[in-house]
Amino acid sequence: MTPKISWTSKFSVCPESAMACAAVMIPGLLRFSVGAIRIEAASLRLTLSTLRHLTLTSIMKSKRKTDHLERTASVLRREIVSAAKVCGAASESPSVKSLRLLVADQDFSFKAGQWVDFFIPGVSVVGGFSICSSPRLLEQERVIELAVKYTNHPPALWVHNTCTLDCEVAVRVGGEFFFDPQPADASRNLVLIAGGVGINPLLSILRHAADLLREQANKRNGYEIGTIKLFYSAKNTSELLFKKNILDLVNEFPEKIACSLHVTKQTTQINAELKPYITEGRITEKEIRDHISKETLFYICGPPPMTDFFSKQLENNHVPKEQICFEKWW
Repeated sequence: MTPKISWTSKFSVCPESAMACAAVMIPGLLRFSVGAIRIEAASLRLTLSTLRHLTLTSIMKSKRKTDHLERTASVLRREIVSAAKVCGAASESPSVKSLRLLVADQDFSFKAGQWVDFFIPGVSVVGGFSICSSPRLLEQERVIELAVKYTNHPPALWVHNTCTLDCEVAVRVGGEFFFDPQPADASRNLVLIAGGVGINPLLSILRHAADLLREQANKRNGYEIGTIKLFYSAKNTSELLFKKNILDLVNEFPEKIACSLHVTKQTTQINAELKPYITEGRITEKEIRDHISKETLFYICGPPPMTDFFSKQLENNHVPKEQICFEKWW
């Protein structure tokens, strides 16, 4: 899966023409060149031969136009490549497998919504997978979580067919699609619009928003977030990823977090627990339009036709571009 992103500032979008300002505003990130990778080798703590394999060999052999490194060649990345170890795995749906990665490197960090370059020893193609966990989990346990859909792309095949506990990989953070408010920033509402596996970065944002709500409740200070509404569409309920996690957050913060789960090709009966949250059919323009306000930020992630449709509809309804952030996944 490979993203195309539009954004800048602390937590609002920047059109691609404004990428240069993002390079100034986000310290520690850099423009990535397919021809050469800048790496702080001391932080990686991998052998020279492994490092060579994970970088130059991967790029030289990765020639398909749809490869992650090629599609994101102009996207900001952290300089540090960090070793990681698989410490957990589970099936999230018939087609999606989740991974928990232990990243001991204290210099490794990310913002909610970002992705990682995923380097696999012995696999010549570099993967690109969104992080679906919150930054708080990394701070507390040094763990990040990914969810990978089965495809014939070599990194996805490795995750589904070869990966086992204690497998070692390397990761590097990238992406300009994120939510990272600072304590003094104005309160904002969030509308998150996800299609299929596009839920991954939006779940990271949702979990981060929940962490901010807990922090605000416990300390009575910090960033004061508004309401969060998740619209999430998949083929059927078995392909709605992280259903329990999402509903747990809705139940924990009923006055702040709400969700509308859509299924487009449901053929079996919907269970009683899910039914109140399920709508059969696609997410509609009207549903999204009802949430437009000057205090609301819109995050959209899914297949290109979906992100194009909703970003255009929002613009047609006079939502400023700086309040629309989208990421496309191929």
